[in-house]
Order: sequence, then structure tokens, then C-alpha cells
Amino acid sequence: MYRALYRKWRPNRFDDVVGQQHITQTLQNELVANKLAHAYLFTGSRGTGKTTCAKILAKAVNCEHPINGNPCNECEVCRGIDSGAILDVVEIDAASNNGVDNIRDLREETNYTPVRAKSRVYIIDEVHMLSIGAFNALLKTLEEPPEYVKFILATTEVHKLPATILSRCQRFDFKRIEPEDIADRLATVAEGEDIILDREAALLIARVADGALRDALSLLDQCAGQSDTVTPELVSRVAGLTGREHLFRLAECIRQNDCAGALKIIDELHTASCDMERLCTQLIEHYRNLMIIRAVNHPSGLIVCTSSELELLEEQAKGYTLEGIMHILSVLEDAAAAMRKGTNRRIEAELAFVKLCTPNADTSVEALLKRVAELEKAVRSGVAAAASAPSDEAKPAAPAVQPPAAKPLPNGDCAQWADILQELKAVNMPMFAILSNSTARVQDQYLVIASPNPSVGAMLKANNNSADLKKAVFGVTGCRYRIGLERPTEAAPAPAPTPERDPLDDLLKEAKKMGVDIQTQ
Repeated sequence: MYRALYRKWRPNRFDDVVGQQHITQTLQNELVANKLAHAYLFTGSRGTGKTTCAKILAKAVNCEHPINGNPCNECEVCRGIDSGAILDVVEIDAASNNGVDNIRDLREETNYTPVRAKSRVYIIDEVHMLSIGAFNALLKTLEEPPEYVKFILATTEVHKLPATILSRCQRFDFKRIEPEDIADRLATVAEGEDIILDREAALLIARVADGALRDALSLLDQCAGQSDTVTPELVSRVAGLTGREHLFRLAECIRQNDCAGALKIIDELHTASCDMERLCTQLIEHYRNLMIIRAVNHPSGLIVCTSSELELLEEQAKGYTLEGIMHILSVLEDAAAAMRKGTNRRIEAELAFVKLCTPNADTSVEALLKRVAELEKAVRSGVAAAASAPSDEAKPAAPAVQPPAAKPLPNGDCAQWADILQELKAVNMPMFAILSNSTARVQDQYLVIASPNPSVGAMLKANNNSADLKKAVFGVTGCRYRIGLERPTEAAPAPAPTPERDPLDDLLKEAKKMGVDIQTQ
């Protein structure tokens, strides 16, 4: 009977587990030192090795001839556990055995000593599915089990476990496996199965698997069912990555404000029985890729696609700003939420595209702020943005009209100096702080700055401060000026102080006029 690759190639030793060395090494050390805990909790996303490590630990605990913490896989106990002949190792699916009665039966079984193995090991998978009553019934046994009983709990949703359970277990967090590690493991499996696996195809499978080695092996198994030679094109076709041309077409319609073209594509997809909510989800993923390309220098490791599709995404991302992509994602997220509540998903999809392709029709705060920012940028640079009305028929492009050159400012005080400082503040805060109390005047081709701060001249000469100031001036006025500093005028000499007149002198003069001789000391 044929066995799936993920079952056939499941590791049976800690050394064979991929991408979880921080966990397997700790477990091996505990086994060698004979310092095993009575209860373990394995958490992590799907396909990362939780159940595999639980089975290896169950064998290693009972192995008759362990090797550096690994089970020998050759003794009678190891072979019996693998085949299911030894009943001292019990694997329980908590999704279907989640009641209080199931846990009570388990608790009664712990009173019996193991028949063939050294310890009775209970592996409870998806333990978060247990009911509250089942958790309460498990608490006492989990805290103080018999010496020959070990519990291994596994879950993908650890946040659903009560704190009383978490505090009684030794917890291990399984991380998502790196794409390179998954690709290496796939190469080993392909070699053992006589499958020709291209390295790029292996990396693509790893990225599609999103850190889950089991999913990667299942996808490789599916590809091998079609051909013994696995190429990126085959992986793309099997994983459903192909046939996404309509996403690029819709994104191009949004970029060009082509509302009629977008609605026509939606009509074609609706006629072909395309689910509108699924389309919206795909578009959100598409614009997420564009956002990553705009925000990250090397986006290939964060995007699941072929190399050719990545080139198309990078080319399309050049026509968007990061702020525009974030606004589109917000509109699409709102549309997806409305589709889950509404009755007509097509109308919700069409409404979203009308908003995205007709900026004037979108009255949301985000859209208005985006339009205001674009208008401010156009006014500061002296470029008049022409409003384009959407039409159902394509029209020939009108010849580009060169905007008139900005008129130079009249000589005298610079009325736009406050706006220039605000423009400078966004790019050079230290220079803005130095010029905060300054004034400026226009003198022909110069912008002359007067400031009480004596360090203005030194700051203009340092780094790119002068260039930043010139850019701010150009952004506001649309003209290029040279920067000058107002020289302090030399102060005129102060007049000599006038000596104060002594009132006694006046009295003496009056006395002399009257013929009176007064002697002063």
C-alpha cells in the first residue's frame, strides 16, 4: 500500500528533526541526564514537528538501548511502539475525545503499571479542544501523576489553554521552519524517491508551505504524481499560483483610474463563476506583495511567487506610492468584511472598484487626506494637476502641456518664509530649529536670511543643510535661489554723556549779580 511522503519520511530520531534544534537538543540532554519532566507541552503552527517529537520522546523514554538521547529504533520496545503493538504509549485525539468521561477513563488507566515498557506515555494531540470540565478533571493527575506516567500535550492554539494547565507543564515552542531548511529536506526526500527536483522548485514549495514541512512534503507528493521532474512551473500550476493575470489587469485599471475596464473584468469573472470574496482576498494578497516590494529592499524572501511573477510585481509596484497601496488595502479590507455580511457580493466588489478607480467618488477621510497631500505637493512644485474624468471609451492621450515657469518673488521681505520653514522641518529638524526665529528677504537671485543665532553660518556649511534649505525654498516658491546671510550693521558711536548741572552753580551766579560774595568749600 502506498504511503504518503510525509508519513514515509517522518523522522524517528531527534537528529533527523528539521529546524527545531533548540527543542531536540534540550530533550536529548534531559534524557541523557535522566531529568525528565512529568508533563510536556508542545506548541506551534501546523506541520512543524510537534507530534513527531512527541512520538520520538515516547520511544526514547522506553528504549532499551538509547543512543545519546535518541531511541535505537531496533529494540523490541521501539519496534512495538512504531507498530502499535505496545499499548503503554497511548495517542489521544482531543478533538474527538474532549469530554469529561474520556479524561476520567484516562485518569483511571494511570493507576495501572505499564505492561511492557518502562513508562506509560499519554500523547494528547490538539489538547485545546478539551472542554472546561475535561481540563478540570485532568488537573490533579497532570500535576502529580504516578512515577511511571508521562504526559505530552500538543496544540496549535496555546492561548486557549487554561493557566492552570500551562503552569503544570514544561513548555516548548516550535517555530516555523526556514525555507532553506525545508528545501534541503525536500532534496533529500526527492533523492530517496528518484524524483528530479529543481532547487528553485524546492524553494518555491518551501515558501508556499509557509514553514510547515508536512505541507511541503504533501505538495511535493502531489507534484510527483504528475511528473518525475518537478520544476517551478509545475509547482506553480499545482499550487494554484498560475492563472492570476486578472489580478495584474485589475491592479492596472486601478492605477490608471479605468473604472469601465475594471467593471468589465469583474463581469467576466462573475460570468465564469468566480467568487467575489475570493477575488477580494486574492487582490489583498496581490497588493500586500506590492506593499512589501515598496517597503523592503530585498522582498523575494517575503513573497510567495515565481521569479518571473516577481519581476512583473516589481514593475507594477513602480506605478504606486506606499501611501496609495495602503489606501487600496484599506478599501479592499472593508469590502471583504462587507461581503461576509451582505447579500450581494458582486455589488460590494463593484462599489470598491468604483471608489478606487474614481478618486472623486471616495469621500472617506483617508481618500480626502491623500488627495489633499497630492494637491499640496503639486502646488509647492508649481505643477498644476489636470483633473481627468473617467469615460467608458478609450481616448487618445492629449499632448503633454508644459506647466508655466514659476514667477520669481519680488524683492523685499519673503512672505513664504514660514511655509519654507515648515517644508524644511519635514526633512531637517536641526536646521529648522536654528532658523526658527529668523526672517528672510529676497534680493534678486538671493534669499538673504537674518537671524539672531550666531551659529546659522556654521550650520549652513555643515553636511547637506544648505542643500536641504534650497530644496525647501524650491518646493514652496518653484524658483531656485542662492542663500545669503544678513551682515550685522556697525553700531554708530554713542554721544558723550551730558554732565548734569549743579543747582548750586546757578545760585552762585545769581548772588554775584546781586553783589553778594559767597565762599564755597
